[in-house]
Amino acid sequence: MRIMDTSERHVSFQQQVDAFSRELGRIHEWDLEALHRARVASRRLREWLPLLGLDGGEARKLSRRFRKVTRQLGAVRELDVLSLLIQDLAKDRRYSSAALTRVRAEVVDARIAARERLTAKLPLAKMQRTVRALERATRHLEPGDKRNHRWNTRASRVWMWALEARTTLRAERVRSAIETAGAVYVAGRLHGVRIAVKKLRYAAELLPADGHERAADIAVLKTAQDVLGRLHDLEVLAERVRHIVMTSPPDLTLWRQLGSLVHMVEDDCRPWHARYMHDRRKLVEIAERVGAATPDAAPVTRRAG
Repeated sequence: MRIMDTSERHVSFQQQVDAFSRELGRIHEWDLEALHRARVASRRLREWLPLLGLDGGEARKLSRRFRKVTRQLGAVRELDVLSLLIQDLAKDRRYSSAALTRVRAEVVDARIAARERLTAKLPLAKMQRTVRALERATRHLEPGDKRNHRWNTRASRVWMWALEARTTLRAERVRSAIETAGAVYVAGRLHGVRIAVKKLRYAAELLPADGHERAADIAVLKTAQDVLGRLHDLEVLAERVRHIVMTSPPDLTLWRQLGSLVHMVEDDCRPWHARYMHDRRKLVEIAERVGAATPDAAPVTRRAG
């Protein structure tokens, strides 16, 4: 496999830093797409962090920061997607408008509360400080820095070994998650497949371009992530409706409408699960192919003596 040189790695890493920074000013303005892009960029940065050659304490600190960012943005994003899903279902006459109106009211309240928590826990200034901390920690990675040899030819091989080892681990987790999920529809296990596929995709995106096959594999992983994501969104909606039934004052008519909504959503899950099952073998093949570049051993570096 071709080794990515210093300049390529720096450009690739800086693109993700810029992608994250670019969206920060719009996150607190209810810009749904800006929040989504920032979350994706933060997740990709988390994939980069273990590969940057930072010392242990620095790496753990930055990893914790970006994990918190991803979690807070994810909480808001899930409610944003749920709101969009309800709008989409409202166009279909099969669904009870009264039930959807009831669910929408609760989701609106939950979104407002989640946005308030996001503003309190991740104000713009705090996220900008996180970006500056990342840039300071990785300044030695910039090409042209002659004061150290972290990204010389030997370091490039070490970096590539670490990336291949990480990608192999991600691929193995996809295979394991698919095997655990089996053929029976179990929501929690399928969510595990979705997370594993997403992490493999982000790791595979860091590998140097290797012809059309790599791009095609990443496209399939993205499609599977979307399919499993839609399935997850429907499951989240069904669970929220069940919660409303359990916590609402007795109202037989509303309960029937909400119960009907749950059944309709569960029915809608089946074709999405069928799509996943149709592509499951292909996902295993991609995991085996992407994870095939397993390094035999870590490159040995000579101590100065």
